Amino acid sequence: MQPSASVTSPKHSEKIIVALDVDSPGAARQIVDELGDTVGAFKIGLQLFTTAGPDFVRELTKAGHRIFLDLKFHDIPNTVAHAAIEAAKLGVWMFNVHALGGREMMARALESAAEYCKRQRIERPRIIAVTILTSSDANDIREIGIEAGVEKAVVSLARLAAQCGLDGVVASSREAGVIKRAVGGVFNVVTPGIRPSSETNDDQKRVNTPAAAVEAGADYLVIGRPITEATNKRQTAIEIANQISLITDPILD
Repeated sequence: MQPSASVTSPKHSEKIIVALDVDSPGAARQIVDELGDTVGAFKIGLQLFTTAGPDFVRELTKAGHRIFLDLKFHDIPNTVAHAAIEAAKLGVWMFNVHALGGREMMARALESAAEYCKRQRIERPRIIAVTILTSSDANDIREIGIEAGVEKAVVSLARLAAQCGLDGVVASSREAGVIKRAVGGVFNVVTPGIRPSSETNDDQKRVNTPAAAVEAGADYLVIGRPITEATNKRQTAIEIANQISLITDPILD
């Protein structure tokens, strides 16, 4: 028996992070208002942050929304350490750095954010590391000098992030299982490149369906256009949450 499309559960919907990849705060507010508490968090990336700035991030966090700040910090360790503090000041739930920035950069980001949050007596944002972008394949990474192949590169970067104390990584769901086995413990895998089976891949190369991604080991799914461009965004998010529920809470005959 399939669950009704009008039914959802917080433990399923909280896995969904909706990407606010739009060109204005007005468009983003419309999406947030329509979805409400149907999803677990909203992602603000480079496009929206560049046009709307940190004030818009504060607006959403102060309204009680969980925000994943997806700016992929990658710079010298000192610069990233200060950026991590600023992200914490915004009240975001999670932000990311590039694992390719190396051990010192990731460790300094975590240390600086943790020290600031301890002084302020606030909860530290989750800090995760980008491994290999889901828009990249073996040919793409070979061109920049990574010969190991996508899976080996992802696992190596995930291990490094874990050693630095980070909370998880951004990776394709195709590598989620091998990451979990390689790292162990509580280590989140945040997965973009999620497409319902009826959708095109758009600019992504390593994609999966929501249910398959969760089954593979993904903890959070970053979903943009399949929800934000849907005629009924709320209903679409509920349907995806219900697809996830069939994996996490299978119905026994």
